[in-house]
Amino acid sequence: MNTKKVDMLKGSLWDKIVLFALPIAASSILQQLFNSADVAVVGRFAGTQAVAAVGSNSNVISLIINLFLGISVGSNVIIGNLLGQGNKKNIQDAVHTSIAVALLSGTALVFIGFFIARPILTLMGTPDDVIDYAAVYLRIYFAGMPFFMLYNFGAAVLRTKGDTKRPLYCLFISGVVNVILNLILVVVFKMDVAGVGIATVVSQAISGIMVLYFLMTEESELKVDLKKLSINGTYLIRMIKIGVPAGLQGIVFNLSNVIIQSAINGFGSSAMAGSAAELNFEYFSFYVVGAFNQTTVTFTSVNFGAGNIERCKKIWRYCMISSVAITGVMVFFFVVFRHFFISLYTVDPVAIQYGVLRMLCVEAFDCLINTYEIGASTLRAMGHSLLPTVETILCVCVFRVMWIYTVFAHFKNIFEPLKAFGILMLVYPASWVLAGSTVLTTYYIIRKKEFRKILSE
Repeated sequence: MNTKKVDMLKGSLWDKIVLFALPIAASSILQQLFNSADVAVVGRFAGTQAVAAVGSNSNVISLIINLFLGISVGSNVIIGNLLGQGNKKNIQDAVHTSIAVALLSGTALVFIGFFIARPILTLMGTPDDVIDYAAVYLRIYFAGMPFFMLYNFGAAVLRTKGDTKRPLYCLFISGVVNVILNLILVVVFKMDVAGVGIATVVSQAISGIMVLYFLMTEESELKVDLKKLSINGTYLIRMIKIGVPAGLQGIVFNLSNVIIQSAINGFGSSAMAGSAAELNFEYFSFYVVGAFNQTTVTFTSVNFGAGNIERCKKIWRYCMISSVAITGVMVFFFVVFRHFFISLYTVDPVAIQYGVLRMLCVEAFDCLINTYEIGASTLRAMGHSLLPTVETILCVCVFRVMWIYTVFAHFKNIFEPLKAFGILMLVYPASWVLAGSTVLTTYYIIRKKEFRKILSE
C-alpha cells in the first residue's frame, strides 16, 4: 500500500492515531474559529439581531447538507477498504466518483438552500426582528456549497492515505481570508450579515479549489483527472449504502436540534444570541470528537479490509481514550472561564446569562458524546451503518423531541425563563447517556460477530 504519510497497517498506533487526528481537529477548530469570527464581528458591529441570525442558522445549514456529508463518509470507507486490500486498480474509479458526487451535490444545494431558506426559518418560529437577516445569510451561504462539498469530499480522499496536513493548510488560508473580508465588509462597508455571508462563500471557494489542486497534482493512485470525472454505479451504491444512514442520522439529529432551536427562539433574541455564542465552544470540543471519528473510520476501514482484527480493537480503544482526554481538558477550561469566553461574542448581559447557563448544562458534559460517536464510526468502517443510525436517532433525536413536548412543556410555564431554559438544555446530556450505552453494547456484539467471520475465512 502506498501510504505517503502514514502506514496504518504496521507499526505503532498511539502516535499515528494522535498525529493523524490532531490536524483534523485543528482543521475543524480553525474553521470554527473563523466561523466564530462571523458571530463576533456582527456581535460587536451589527447588534444582537445579527448575532441571532448568523448563530441560529447553524442547525438549519447542518440539517440540509448532512445527507451529502454522510456520503463522503461512505467514500472514505470504500477507498480505505481498497487501500487495505491493495486494490489499486479500482481506487481511481472510487476517487473520481467521489469528486463527481461532491460537485453535483454542491450544485443541487445551491438551489435547495435558496428556495427553502425563508420557509424553514418561518417554520422554526424565527422572530420577526431576526428572520430577514437570517434568510439573507442562509441564501448567500448556500451559494458556496459546490466549493464546500468539494473541500469535504476531497479532504476525505486525502485522509485515506494519511494526509491530514494539506486540508489544514487549505482551511488556514481560507480562514484568514474569511476574517479579513468579515472586517472589511461588515466594519468598513456596513454590510452586516450579507457581508459575513459573502466572506464565507469566498473562503469556501479558496479551500475547495486548493484541495482540488492537491488532488490533481497527486502522484499516487488518488490523483484526480478532471477529464475522467464520472460516476461508477457500483461505488456510488456502496457510498450510498454506507453514507446515507450516516447522513440521515445527521439530518434527523439536526432536525431535533432545529426543534430545540425553535424552543430557544421562544425565549427571545437575547437567549438566541447567548445560545449562539456558547454553541461555538460546543463545536470546539465536538470537533475533537469528530477528528477521532474520522481517524477511527480511516484506520479501521484500512485494517478491517486487510483482516487485522487485533489492530481494529486497538484503534477503537486508543481513539476513545485519546478523544475523552483531550475533550475533557477543553471542557474544563471552557467551564471554569465561562463568563470570559461568552463575553467574547456578545456584550448583552442577558445574552451572557443564557450563554453561561448553556455552558454549565451542555458543554460540561460534552465528553459523553464520545461513547456513541466513536462506537458508531467503528461500526460504519466495518460496513454496519444502518443499525447505529437507527439507535442514535431513537436515543438522541426522538428522545429530545419527547423531552421538549413533555418535560420542558411542563416546566416552562412553572419556572421563570432562565430556569426553564436550563431544563431545556438538560436534554443534551440525558440523550448522550442513553445513546452511549446503547451504541456501545451494539458495537461489542457486532464486533464479536464480524471478527469471528474473518477468523473462519
